[in-house]
Amino acid sequence: KAFPSWSSTPGPERGRVLLRAANIVRERAEEIARMMTREEGKTIQESRGEVLKGLALLEYYAGEGYRMGGRTTPAEARDVFSFTLRKPLGVVALISPFNFPWANPMWKLCPALVTGNTVLLKPSELTPMTASLIVEIFHDAGLPPGVLNLLIGLGKDVGDAIVEAPQIKAISFTGSNAIGTAINVKAAALGKKVSCEMGGKNAVVVLDDADLDKATQAIIGGAFGSTGQRCTATSRIVATASVKEELLARLIEKANQLKIGNGLDESVDMGPAVSDSQLKKDLSYVEVAKQDGAKLVCGGKQPKNLGNGYYIEPTIFDNVLPNMRIFQEEVFGPVLSIVTAKSMDEAFAFANQVPFGLSTAIFSQDINSIMHYINKAETGMVHINEPTIGGEAQLPFGGVKATSIGDREMSDEGLNFFSHTKTVFLNYSNSAERSMMR
Repeated sequence: KAFPSWSSTPGPERGRVLLRAANIVRERAEEIARMMTREEGKTIQESRGEVLKGLALLEYYAGEGYRMGGRTTPAEARDVFSFTLRKPLGVVALISPFNFPWANPMWKLCPALVTGNTVLLKPSELTPMTASLIVEIFHDAGLPPGVLNLLIGLGKDVGDAIVEAPQIKAISFTGSNAIGTAINVKAAALGKKVSCEMGGKNAVVVLDDADLDKATQAIIGGAFGSTGQRCTATSRIVATASVKEELLARLIEKANQLKIGNGLDESVDMGPAVSDSQLKKDLSYVEVAKQDGAKLVCGGKQPKNLGNGYYIEPTIFDNVLPNMRIFQEEVFGPVLSIVTAKSMDEAFAFANQVPFGLSTAIFSQDINSIMHYINKAETGMVHINEPTIGGEAQLPFGGVKATSIGDREMSDEGLNFFSHTKTVFLNYSNSAERSMMR
């Protein structure tokens, strides 16, 4: 019922709602960050960074309210003015994960709202309070009733209802491959638009000429930040033989220095896994890797001195082969594997030898090697001499292969997904006939 009024609201005014929400976020930033840490477990520093990411998305898409133009194109017919308009889809469903309970809903919500859609937001059942804060902030920013609606529940209980509801015209999903693929199949049969961001198994390639100080810093942050619970987390290292042993020694040293504990403690470097089931999954992959012949060189256990909590040590495996499950499958925890490559070409091949294709990084000082990898990497994002993690509001986010289905997220791609293009032919001649010029 809210769609006709909201979709007819001028784009700049819709953008102003986002801008007012951004102002409220600045005032409540610490409250939001602490709520995220309490619910999800990430460190308070990571939560504060995530608040800023959401703020950037609000600011970026607020401006898009002024810029959502179509285009004019010369018509073949005489005395016809042709142009396009961007129009909202209607009611759209957003299904967001636990690991970025603030930023992920924001990078779906902002383009959906500013293009004029009404929204059903279904957050992870593990982080409902952060989602409630989002809805509260938009309400306080003046978003009309019924434009943003929150649905709390287990995916298995409400998922089919969301996909099958005839009112819902598009679904934006972030989560596991199994669920995302199932949503895509069901939605396709109903003629609905779908965007799915799913798994990742992101590699860092370290070549002979790499700056190992930088590589070590980036890998530690990429692998163990957010307890490895990022789709862009670094989970694989492919290092050439001349640097592998020194790199591994540095990684083990740094990993052992990380402080594990309650994310609300300002001195903690890594918080707990989000749930008991995720902790069990992490520990089960440690056992799988050992059974497959990988060598555990760091971590792999629950810390003994932390009492209750879903804590696991930063974990590193050596002697990993590309066909091992620890190299191929997404763990979604602080578990890192390292493979030795005989050459640059073999390193590139190993990096691509997985079903996923979200993000990757290369460490090298040679522009020729870097450019070769940019062209050969089977991923949606490539980082040069920095971690595999990160995304920005003004840049497309997404991957290839089993990682993504449909449009990228954020940037113009976010606007494209949540809208459709209407082509208009305005005939200003004295005849209704289309007079074609050849």
